This record gives sequence, structure tokens and C-alpha cells, in this order.
Amino acid sequence: MSEYVIMTDSSCDLPAKLAEEMALTVLPLYVEVDGQRYVNYLDEREIAFSEIYAKLRTKCPAKTSAVNMQDFMEPMESLLRAGKDILYIGFSSGLSGTYNAGAMAAKELSERYPDRRIYTVDSLCASMGQGLLVYLAWQEKQKGKTIEEVRDFTEATKLHLCHWFTIDDLMFLKRGGRVSGATAVVGSMLSIKPVMHVDNEGHLIKVSTARGRKASIKALADEAEKRGIDLKDQTVFISHGDCLEEANFLADIMRSRFGVKKVVISYVGPVIGAHSGPGTIALFFLGTER
Repeated sequence: MSEYVIMTDSSCDLPAKLAEEMALTVLPLYVEVDGQRYVNYLDEREIAFSEIYAKLRTKCPAKTSAVNMQDFMEPMESLLRAGKDILYIGFSSGLSGTYNAGAMAAKELSERYPDRRIYTVDSLCASMGQGLLVYLAWQEKQKGKTIEEVRDFTEATKLHLCHWFTIDDLMFLKRGGRVSGATAVVGSMLSIKPVMHVDNEGHLIKVSTARGRKASIKALADEAEKRGIDLKDQTVFISHGDCLEEANFLADIMRSRFGVKKVVISYVGPVIGAHSGPGTIALFFLGTER
């Protein structure tokens, strides 16, 4: 049986050390802040995530740059040349063209390397939701599962990967066209915080609102109570937009309220953070449904 590699992209927002321990191949994505383009490496080798957020707080314009099929060709082909098969688990097609670019590269390379296996999974996930799906796939690989078994597990699991998050600054949602200018202004004045999730098509959807920051963070735990499956036995992921103290506040709630033993906390990386802004808090767990 051929060796295979799990590949993803840096939208997964996994801690660099964990990604290294998992021996992942991670394609870096790009972000442009204040006219400067940066490569989004998980290890922050080009720019620290805290520096990106410092720029965002000063209202520097930010946007993401799409990758294309050619960006995938070299890293994928180098693995195939080395005799390895590939399972690519990509950033939600509902939010980015990244997955489709990876799938096109995989299709072309499958024709060039007919003896190799290249599978792609549209995670329909983002940030550490994508990261958690990759982590769970890696755990299956560690059990000795074949590439096909891990692919099938990932497909069967992805719509049970719950993403719940809250945004601190409604003006970032206004810039992205997700709320009106009036809603953003009034909501900011009244300290109204949106509670959002990623739906089954991989899109960001506003579900409800909470009055005040702590209430919005507690609302994420409430959603976990409604949907979570055996939370105490899960590894729960939390990502944050440069607000570690509040991420730890949510982690403490998950531990005390549900008996969660393992929590992994990391940044909302700059690709997502450019749109969600500083102060974003997100919770990821397995549930009965998204």
C-alpha cells in the first residue's frame, strides 16, 4: 500500500507546531493589508499575526488574494514524484475559489500520474473548523486507515463539524456586505454582537444576536450544548482574532460546563481575519448537525 499525505491550505489556521507534528503539506494562501501582499504561513515567518491585527485595528484596507491551479501544481507534483498519494482537504468552496483550484490541479495531475491516487475533499469549513476536520482525518490515518477510508470518513464527518463564532466589530461585516451601514452603526452603539455559523453549503450565516461581548461568547457555548455530541470526550478547537484572553474565557466555559478535557486554541489567521476583524471568537466541535 502506497504512502499518502494529507494536504490542506493555510486557511486551516492550525498551530504551526501541530501541523508539523501531523506531517501535513500546507499550501500557503495570501492576504493584502494596506497595499502590501503577505504569504500566510502558519508559522508566521513572513509577518506575525499580531502585526496583521494591529494594522486592521487602524482600519488599514485588507483583502485576500486567490490562489490558482498553478499554485497547487508544484507541491502536489513533488509528492507524486516521490511516490506518495495525496488527500487534499480544502477551504470551503462557499467562501473561496481555493478548493476548486486544488481540485483542477488534482484532476490534471491524475492524468499525468495514472498510477498515483489523488483525492480532494471540499471541507465546506473555514479557519479552525477546517483545521479540526484535517486533525480528525489525521487521527484516522494514525489508526492505519487507507487513503480511501480517510477520504470517506472526512466526507461523512464534514457536515457534523460545527462552526459558531461572534464578531466584535460590526464594521468589518459592513465592509464585507453582510450587514448594512445603519445596522453596523446602531449595533455598535448598542453593543449588539452577531452570533454566526457556517452552514451546510459552507457559507457564513448570521443566526442571532447577543447584547454585549460576554453574552455573545457564552452564546457559542449554548450552541455547543444544543448540538454537541459527547463534548467531554472531544477535542474542541477555538480560534481568536488577537484576543487570547477571551478565547481562554470560552475554553474555561467549555471545561467547566461540559467537562471538555482537550482544547486547542490558535489565531484566526489573516485570510479569514481580514474579513472578520480583530476580536473574532470562534468555537468548533462535532455535533448532530451544523
